[in-house]
Amino acid sequence: MINDNLVFLGAAIFFFGSIGYFVDTIKGKVKPNRVTWFIWSLAPLIAFIAQLKQGVGIHQALLTFMVGFIPLIIFIASFVNKKAYWKIGKLDIICGVLSLVGLFLWYSTGTGNVAIFFAILADGLAAFPTVIKSFKFPETENWILYFANAISAGITLLTIKIWNPETFAFPLYIFLLTLLLAVLIKCKIGKLKV
Repeated sequence: MINDNLVFLGAAIFFFGSIGYFVDTIKGKVKPNRVTWFIWSLAPLIAFIAQLKQGVGIHQALLTFMVGFIPLIIFIASFVNKKAYWKIGKLDIICGVLSLVGLFLWYSTGTGNVAIFFAILADGLAAFPTVIKSFKFPETENWILYFANAISAGITLLTIKIWNPETFAFPLYIFLLTLLLAVLIKCKIGKLKV
């Protein structure tokens, strides 16, 4: 376990690591999937509120907030440059609808841990199109944002004193997802000839 205040360092790493993605989105170099990025902003912000209601401290909940705030900025930036648009297909729509159903199920239960579970489910379903895109078309993404997010999540996990679902579930999920995305994009695994 490390000092709680290091989550602020993690948040700064994530924030500064996202600047390049933001700029690349505006320039049209990366093509964020709008369905994914919208849900990626909505689900974590709901999970952040649920974490606070469950008594999770700001140190461990800061990552969840940042994981919602940064995608919101990227989502908005995707409308600035029309070249930044990624075509939305059936899979995107299905995952988006299932994500919204997950958020509705959370809302209907009103329970904090249920909210966190459904926020992770919604976020994961929203991530699916981007995972596939990162595998097939890694050149449409920027691995640094995801790697910086994985570092931030890793730092958050290392600060946890009491390991209960409301504290570790979202940071662990974010760590695994963003590390996977960073590896897929950086190593261009889908482009490797076997």
